[in-house]
Amino acid sequence: MQLFDLSGKIAVITGSTKGIGEAIAHRMAEHGAKVVVSSRKADACENVAGAINQKWGKGKEVALAVPCNINQREQLEALIAKTRAKWGRIDVLVCNAAINPVFGSMANVQDDAFDKIMGANVRSNHTLCNLVIPEMVERKDGSIIIVSSIGGLRGSSVLGAYCISKAADFALARNIAVEYGAHNVRANCIAPGLVKTDFAKALWDNPAILERSTSTAPLRRIGEPDEIAGAAVFLASKAAAFMTGQAMVIDGGVTIS
Repeated sequence: MQLFDLSGKIAVITGSTKGIGEAIAHRMAEHGAKVVVSSRKADACENVAGAINQKWGKGKEVALAVPCNINQREQLEALIAKTRAKWGRIDVLVCNAAINPVFGSMANVQDDAFDKIMGANVRSNHTLCNLVIPEMVERKDGSIIIVSSIGGLRGSSVLGAYCISKAADFALARNIAVEYGAHNVRANCIAPGLVKTDFAKALWDNPAILERSTSTAPLRRIGEPDEIAGAAVFLASKAAAFMTGQAMVIDGGVTIS
């Protein structure tokens, strides 16, 4: 048994046209999985899926593009339905897509913005998990990976609502682990620190903020998307068969220093 081999696995990855999600899609395909690339924009999905097919397909189709707005339940249902129609099943679900439309004190977050954050970052994950868990239970096999954040482990003066949503993701993974562990369905979170993605650009593009973020970090730098993707490959593979309900912190040591 090769511990990190994903051959024959079907993985759905939300928010996978850039940043961490795109890196996860590439690395899972590299390790043998067929992947579903999904985000709101159809052209972006097609571009990334095409790049994955060209790089890892070896003449075969290993990536499928399925656009999806995670705030729309019918689109989440369509994402799962189209995956099953193409490849028959879903072995791995990676809930990576998330939003943060507010940068500042949580006192200034309007109700509609708070609802939007919780809807995209928590409810959509909950919905997707409930859509795929029944087939995983039936097969007695499945891995759910939720990309949370170290923000869910602590408070923030500028990302409060986002941090609350990411803390909820930890609870979601734990609850799935408890409810479905007897059926060999595993659920875990990845909690990245600051990673060089467009999503986190406000935190690394400003030299002063970047200096504050890295000055006390043991590795003295921010992360790259590929440095998170390896954890997703691990959690999807046999190497993580005894791991469930946990949060993998990958932050250059920020939370321990």
